[in-house]
Amino acid sequence: MRKLHVGTSPLTNRIYAGHVLKDGCTWGDGKQDVTGPACGAVAQHVIENGAPVVVTCNGKPKFEISVRELDA
Repeated sequence: MRKLHVGTSPLTNRIYAGHVLKDGCTWGDGKQDVTGPACGAVAQHVIENGAPVVVTCNGKPKFEISVRELDA
């Protein structure tokens, strides 16, 4: 089974999910724009965590994500 890849397009700022070719950089057929569902899932993950989530890169803190629920 091929590994699923998720990445952000630097041109469109959209989040895509799909498979990449063997070069590890080129999207194969069937990539899908998952921007809305991905952002929603991250927001729900942070809310359920109960505190901001720190994202690390190479073992060092790089980002902190916090979410504030809006009144509908």
